[in-house]
Amino acid sequence: MPMTVEELTAVLAWAARRPAEWRAVTAGLRAALPAPENAATDPLAPAGTAPDDPVFLRELAALATARAREAPALAEFLAALRHRMPGPAEEAPDARHRTNVIQGSSAVTGHVIQAGTIHGGIHLQPVAGPRPVPRQLLGTPPHFTDRTADLAALDALRAGHLPAGPLLIAVTGPAGVGKTTLVSRWLRGLSEHYPDGQLYADLGGHAPGGPVRPGEVLGQFIRAFGVAQVPAETAEQAALWRTLTAGLRIAVMLDNAVSAAQVRTLLPGAADSLVVAAGRSRLTGLGVDGAAFHQLGTLDASAAVELFGRRVGGGRVAREPVAARELVALCAGLPLAVCVAAARMAARPRQTVAALAGAMTQETGRLEALHLGGEHAVRSALEESYRCLPPATARAYRLLALPPLTVLTGPVAAAACAVPPPEAERLLDELAEAHLLEDLDPDDPTGAGRFRFHDLVRLHAAQCAEREETAAVRERAARRVVEWYLATATAARALLSPAHRVLRRDYEEPVTPLAFADADAALRWLDTGRGPLMAAVRTAAGHAWHALTWQLVDSLQPLFLRLRPYDLWIEAHRTGLDAARRSGQPEGVSRMLTTGGSGLYNAGQLDESITWFDEALTDARGAADRRAEAQALHGLGQAHRLAGRLPQAESLFAEALRLREAIGHDRGAALSRLCLGDVALATGRPLQARSLLARARADLLAVPDPYDAARALAYLGRAHAHEGIGDHPTAERLLGEALEEFRGTGSLHWQARVLEMLGQTAEDRGDAAAARDRYDASLSRYASLSPSDARRLKERIRNLASPAGEP
Repeated sequence: MPMTVEELTAVLAWAARRPAEWRAVTAGLRAALPAPENAATDPLAPAGTAPDDPVFLRELAALATARAREAPALAEFLAALRHRMPGPAEEAPDARHRTNVIQGSSAVTGHVIQAGTIHGGIHLQPVAGPRPVPRQLLGTPPHFTDRTADLAALDALRAGHLPAGPLLIAVTGPAGVGKTTLVSRWLRGLSEHYPDGQLYADLGGHAPGGPVRPGEVLGQFIRAFGVAQVPAETAEQAALWRTLTAGLRIAVMLDNAVSAAQVRTLLPGAADSLVVAAGRSRLTGLGVDGAAFHQLGTLDASAAVELFGRRVGGGRVAREPVAARELVALCAGLPLAVCVAAARMAARPRQTVAALAGAMTQETGRLEALHLGGEHAVRSALEESYRCLPPATARAYRLLALPPLTVLTGPVAAAACAVPPPEAERLLDELAEAHLLEDLDPDDPTGAGRFRFHDLVRLHAAQCAEREETAAVRERAARRVVEWYLATATAARALLSPAHRVLRRDYEEPVTPLAFADADAALRWLDTGRGPLMAAVRTAAGHAWHALTWQLVDSLQPLFLRLRPYDLWIEAHRTGLDAARRSGQPEGVSRMLTTGGSGLYNAGQLDESITWFDEALTDARGAADRRAEAQALHGLGQAHRLAGRLPQAESLFAEALRLREAIGHDRGAALSRLCLGDVALATGRPLQARSLLARARADLLAVPDPYDAARALAYLGRAHAHEGIGDHPTAERLLGEALEEFRGTGSLHWQARVLEMLGQTAEDRGDAAAARDRYDASLSRYASLSPSDARRLKERIRNLASPAGEP
């Protein structure tokens, strides 16, 4: 819905009272509106002198809304302003609506309501803090050397930029020349100019699995700003990314870019943002996007010798200056090659520089050495370092290059190398000491070490593996990693969804998964491991490990259900469904169709969801599998319920219930009763709903299935609030208990739903102030989960009737 003049005037007035917001809003408008011919015709001229002038604000709002009808970019920016504006609870409170008397055993703790007798409205404030500020840039090594002229050139490009859109710079150069280090160093020095976040993504231009998909990076960026539910389609993701970043000042580094098209999709919507794309190719196609270009060259001889000396010690270089210059010449001035050679020498204090230079020359051959450059120079340094590794470390070097994972950890290395975790940690440390792995910042949730290959080093390690390991050994190493992810995700699922039926798991070798302290730790691991888990799914599919593919997707259900990353949910199930069909395992096909259909209807793709459930129903009836038939009927009911076709939904839920009762599937029957209760409530039959929901709640607690039992409790609370029953104290108590239970399960989505239900209950009994507070609290959660739900809540708040006496 387009923003009206009145709505935009209110947003502008709100922003004008907050200098930081006002700067962001006016910068965005200036970028989106046509440039004025002169100062006299500049509609934003009063912004600096009289920002709160109501006449100026209304005229500006009228101009912007009129222009937005013909300018999609401006319309998108205005939509973003609506999304950024807080709800009423962030304004100064009105004391007339802050008086509540809570008697008996009642208490209020956060958003948990334990209700005895309640008089007045229970006032809730949003618990969400400020928008997350991602700090994702890579660290820079302490031995960073020279590059003064390059840093000054980048500063000049930034200083000369006109803020008509994001500043886009392409930094290009040969592999190993230090593009990532240079750009990371430069952007870190500019952090105060981009206070709303600094983001990093490796686009994988030369990764063995091919470039990273734009949707994967967009999802990573969107979630970094606290939005959990990412749209499934790339175009929608890109639009949401531009909306979220409109008016922000952010810096984005896109590493290992391979094409202009790959970069273009990831550009933010903020005129004051900075995007740096680093890649080997020149990326000239970005010229149409207004990009500036900087070509990074190799280090000159003196800088390369200085870098080498910082790594091995200046004394050793001073004793052999000629040999040092010969060695860095063999490294072709590439920092990566210099660092690899220096790490090799640092590990051998008695080796001379001349000896190392001689070994590198012998490795490449004198004729080749005289014409050495680029990747050949890196290969020469890598071969010499690799030759001197202990056998176990050399084996780890080879095997760790095989799984297409961006980041390596101890457990992953243990699986790939088939060694105990302590041994894997030691091997990773040894490879980092040899400068064959980059040591990254520790993992945030666990503090565990993290490492990664430079793409040239990975290529060399993979070539060593192909040369020295059989195809069977290479395949087993990659499969062990995928099986470790399957085993660990299955262990997480067992903690998070103990009542769910576990299907077969086909391991070729014994696997030791991670041990989780509790369900919260399991969910955190799934959440932070989305990228590697999806890489494991794609790896399994790429190797045609069909059973392993769908089983891994099946193990990720708690991630999909609790955190609702719709893009990953749908992609994983499309991959899993194809694999299950190829595996010839009907139970896998059935599971992928039904859990994938759930993802589709939750993402709003109702027609495709119904197609999936129809296929599952046909398959189940053909196989006389009554349990699978009931599951398909239940899923069809859910899709029709969300489409507003309540009679069809009720009929399907009732048929599923009869089947589930007949086969003794107690949990399934309880879920069908829950859904029948929801439909009864939606069609004005609160007494029938109360009976169904109370039975569903009791049966789910007996399973036990605390997550779905909390869902039944929430709907039961709303049934008591219905005018046909009108028991608001009981409704408040039940909803408060449901909220507490969802906090225990970690489901933010259902916390938002229950808070919205509490708002509806307050509105039912005529307490607009309490309703507004609860809607605001719900909105604070939906804002980080689902933009569509957030928009719906804002509309509900705007339409909320004012209480008596309030202007």
